[in-house]
Amino acid sequence: MLTIGELASYAGVTVRAVRHYHARGLLPEPERDSSGYRRYDAGAVIELVRIRTLADAGVPLARVRELLRSDGAEFAAAVADIDDRLRAEIGRLQRHRERIARLAAGDRLVLPPDVVDHLDRLRALGIDERIVRAERDGWILLAAHSPHRVPEWLSRKREQLADRQLVAFFRTLGHALDAAPDDTRLVELADELAGYLTRLAAEKGDEYVDDVDVGSTMAALMDALAYETVPPGRRLIELLAERGWSGWTRLRRVAPR
Repeated sequence: MLTIGELASYAGVTVRAVRHYHARGLLPEPERDSSGYRRYDAGAVIELVRIRTLADAGVPLARVRELLRSDGAEFAAAVADIDDRLRAEIGRLQRHRERIARLAAGDRLVLPPDVVDHLDRLRALGIDERIVRAERDGWILLAAHSPHRVPEWLSRKREQLADRQLVAFFRTLGHALDAAPDDTRLVELADELAGYLTRLAAEKGDEYVDDVDVGSTMAALMDALAYETVPPGRRLIELLAERGWSGWTRLRRVAPR
């Protein structure tokens, strides 16, 4: 005969759990013996293991009591139902694991594969990671807002990356990301970018320069993300406006300040 502590140990539960099962009417509580202790037999161990197994499987204790009182066929059917539910739960958890694995892959969790490839291309070209992050954040907004237009925008981006002068500009910008607002490098970059945009507009038209074509609210959101990730960008745009171009996400020709 076993003490309550020994019973709990055999069944792999705590003494507190045994007492809780007593209180819930799941496990009969034996009378005390002459020495004042409650003693449990092997049947109590088996019953407690059944209770623990069902409870560990997520079966509510009220349902556990019902199952323990059922006949063999009903119990077997209930166990089969529990097994089906556990399989579904395992499937759900597996899908969560897959999402976590995708999360570890970073950009691929929230962006189309072609956009991720584009970002990887930027990195391969030596563009500073902070600039890549700013572009990634913009793509997240664009893909969420207008997913059907992503192929169009990507086509234009690929065309731009074929322009060595533009790639060189972004590489230089990467070196100036930690520049102070009055750093002469930002002035030089503004001169370079304004000249590039003017030549590009003369060759292909102003509408080609403003290639994103999104609403003002979306443009403001994307600008805010870019300025947060690339702080010198705000000063660069101010300098650019003095040279006849305004905006970051949406570039427009303006009267020089």
